[in-house]
Amino acid sequence: MDRKIGTESEESDRRGRVHGRDVSTITNTTLPHALLKNPHEGLRPPLADYASCSLVSGDCLYYHYGCDGEDDRGWGCGYRTVQTMCSWLRSGPPPSLRAVQQLLVTIGDKPASFPGSRGWIGTCEAAMVLDQLYDVACRIVHVRSGGAELEGAARELHQHFLTHASPVMMGGDRDNSSKCVLGVCTGEQGSYLLIMDPHYYGPAPDKESLQRQGWVSWKRVQSLDQCSFYNLCLPQTKK
Repeated sequence: MDRKIGTESEESDRRGRVHGRDVSTITNTTLPHALLKNPHEGLRPPLADYASCSLVSGDCLYYHYGCDGEDDRGWGCGYRTVQTMCSWLRSGPPPSLRAVQQLLVTIGDKPASFPGSRGWIGTCEAAMVLDQLYDVACRIVHVRSGGAELEGAARELHQHFLTHASPVMMGGDRDNSSKCVLGVCTGEQGSYLLIMDPHYYGPAPDKESLQRQGWVSWKRVQSLDQCSFYNLCLPQTKK
């Protein structure tokens, strides 16, 4: 479950940074199969007559449940979204699940018992990880429940992809499943989000099956839980 933020947006700079660390020393480089790059490519826009469509720019890998051999079903979706965001930031492997947990302990956000647990993480923790390991500040946007608020978030996302072009992490309270947002498309019928869902678990997937089964797809904003708040973690990268 994501944390409720008191203000609609805030910069992530809450802890002392752990700079000077080589990210490669805290990664898990053993993967049971090759990870898919840019599984969203080839998807058609959800609207034929859209007014604006904004997408991530650059390459990212699809990290999902069990992709490194660790069965994290039921608790690891936030970590997988973070790993996808890290893959966009650099070509090397991202931090392992355990390394993310240990980092959050080191900076004082989590108790010493956190590493090795099944504790969830959300957008605030994602912002701390990107800040600590890559020196990338993140903007957290809090979206109150309701269709009008969600449509407003779509406008924020258009601006983000045009300005920063990086993947976005999305999480909430009632809808507490982490999502990786790779694009937004808006027309007279409303807005759609291009979502890469980290909850897939199984054999190495291919791009076509992921798109066909809806693991990577356009989701109408109005189909999201209208009673849930959402937080967006927007890395403030240079396009």
